[in-house]
Amino acid sequence: MATNLVEQVRQAGVVGAGGGGFPTHIKLEATADTVIANGAECEPLLHKDAAVMEREAAFVVRGMQLAMDAVKAPTGIIGIKAKNRHAVEAIQAACAGTPVRVQLLGDYYPAGDEYDLVHEATGRLIPPGGIPLNVGVLVCNVETFVNIAAAAAGRPVTHKTLTIAGAVREPVTLTVPVGTSLRDCIAAAGGAPVPDPVLCIGGMMMGETTDDLDRSVTKTTGGAILLPREHHAIERKLKPVAVQNAIGKSACDQCRYCTEYCPRFLLGYAVEPHQVMRSLAFTATGAEHWNDWAALCCSCGLCTLYACPEDLFPKEACDQSKVEMRRASVKWSGPATVKPHPMRDGRRVPIKTLIKKLHIAHYDHPAPWQPREVLPRRLVLPLKQSAGSANRAIVRPGDRVVAGQPLGEVPAAALGAVLHAPLAARVVEVTDQHIALEPA
Repeated sequence: MATNLVEQVRQAGVVGAGGGGFPTHIKLEATADTVIANGAECEPLLHKDAAVMEREAAFVVRGMQLAMDAVKAPTGIIGIKAKNRHAVEAIQAACAGTPVRVQLLGDYYPAGDEYDLVHEATGRLIPPGGIPLNVGVLVCNVETFVNIAAAAAGRPVTHKTLTIAGAVREPVTLTVPVGTSLRDCIAAAGGAPVPDPVLCIGGMMMGETTDDLDRSVTKTTGGAILLPREHHAIERKLKPVAVQNAIGKSACDQCRYCTEYCPRFLLGYAVEPHQVMRSLAFTATGAEHWNDWAALCCSCGLCTLYACPEDLFPKEACDQSKVEMRRASVKWSGPATVKPHPMRDGRRVPIKTLIKKLHIAHYDHPAPWQPREVLPRRLVLPLKQSAGSANRAIVRPGDRVVAGQPLGEVPAAALGAVLHAPLAARVVEVTDQHIALEPA
């Protein structure tokens, strides 16, 4: 059963649907005593996971049970924010009579961080630099479990559910073919009433900022938030790295707010963004490894977008430091013991407070799932949509493909996930980066 499911999930191209994109079949080859479905969804304005749980609760639980059988776990836990009442009710009903239970979570950021979620659900602390499997836990996004259930029934990943919110006329959650442009999704949300919108793909806090509305929806796209280019948060995100570093080097007064609000620091890990900022004054800015205090940072962005009273960029400094550490093959060698901070609960940042700080309260509206069929004239599918290797195209321009047909392959020994045609179409372009289709 386990081996069969692993192969089904591999052939179906299932990856982490919450944004991480790790090929799921690799996780299912492990052994764990607990399986956790991450439905925390803590990015402001996004509602994708809640919509998935409301609509497909039975498939979430079915996928969890399949995963539990595969990894030999007797316990299943679904983490949901208590505020998502309809999702909670649907999931609790689906859990009845199964070994899966619900863990209600508070409405704070970042409740969806794996380290935080595992601790809340099990009381266990992942070792520094480790993964949930180090403490016997397998964690996947709720939509990933839906895709596991589909894979077991022979259906590959061809569509993605995502929220379109922010400066759009009608915030909405949609399910669209993979490869659909975000421009088409925005049109399905009534369009953008601002002249020069910028996208935060994946969310305001941890997402990628771009003005390219023609970017494709991939297997990991959880949502996109549109904001005017002149919005304060967008102006900050678009500052060049050299400018961010220069501002930090001249203005950081070592107040420690970035560290004192850091969720990993409060959980007991040796993450101290203020120390990373301090090293701006002592190193060639951005040119070499700074210090180990960034190594365990989860890049949640809370330090930059909430904690810093001077609008500096500690998260970005930590990101640069981690890049340089990886380049130099520097591994974590600091403290191995973890003890939560006594003020942890009192320093959690409520989502409503974060929304006010980000100046997006004006855009804080429901974005319910709608059965709108988005039929793009062209689909562009990146060959790399997961951790690991890109696909090698196995189709050519002019080929006709049917829904669910593999478009690429990943070497047997390589990490990666197979790409499939979302619908019947004609292949119009194949490059080393993508495959373009025109629906038949």
